[in-house]
Amino acid sequence: MMRLIVNILVGCGALWLLARWFEWKNVYAPTSEIEATPESVGLEFEEIEFIAEDGVRLHGWWISHPEARGTILYCHGNGSNIGNRVNLCRDLHALGVNIFIFDYRGYGRSRGWSTEQGTYRDARAAYEVIRAKYDDMESPPVLVYGASLGACIAAQLALDKPVVGAVFEAGFSSVVDVGKHLFPNLPVSLISRFRYEADRRVAQIRAPKLFASSRDDQLIPLISGKSCMTPPQSRKPFLNCAGRMARPAGTKPPPFGRPSRPLLTRPFRARRKTQNSVQNIRVLCLDCH
Repeated sequence: MMRLIVNILVGCGALWLLARWFEWKNVYAPTSEIEATPESVGLEFEEIEFIAEDGVRLHGWWISHPEARGTILYCHGNGSNIGNRVNLCRDLHALGVNIFIFDYRGYGRSRGWSTEQGTYRDARAAYEVIRAKYDDMESPPVLVYGASLGACIAAQLALDKPVVGAVFEAGFSSVVDVGKHLFPNLPVSLISRFRYEADRRVAQIRAPKLFASSRDDQLIPLISGKSCMTPPQSRKPFLNCAGRMARPAGTKPPPFGRPSRPLLTRPFRARRKTQNSVQNIRVLCLDCH
């Protein structure tokens, strides 16, 4: 009888470990080798090493602009690392802004092991790097830009820190909803430890917001991107694009880059014109369909 109980406990433990491994492998897909740097696309940059609030050592790139109107803090998706986003850095830099792009713990040259709360800590630490670049200004002109999983992280950061705006590319309502879409026969809600509930967070963000999803994206369905804009978010800027947006390597610029350019820079212009804190900038209600 005792042996049976032990076997059952061992079996349950093995199933639990398998579920944890399966979940982690589907949420995070880091690589350590950095294949390219901003220099390869003609950008000067500074290597930045910084520390998260729990002591994990992180790595990122600061790409300054001589006439910067503000800074874009980029939170990448779940795959690869910042070395596969250099073309995007070039395109965003052309908007006349500084860029700070960083790797979450476990990605690239950043140490540690990826977890949901860990990625939120990493984004807050990245924001503090930008504050240091602005001589510890309380509310520096930062627009947070998140892609795919990074959209969830960007949403949390926009609640934790003052930002002039937030961009969500190929975002989704929650990891659980995406899991149900990809694995309809699994009890995703029961076994999922990571939640990344972007819809709940986005509804609380008061800064200007831009949403962009592709109707051709086979990984993140368009309806999931739109579900982040639950009332009262339904009139916020949403770019309904064609083309693949959730790119494993993220080597190509976003297909919505050109039409979204005025929206990406407008929060910086609004801040400069009003000279108020970000808390006084209201959401831009524009029809971008």
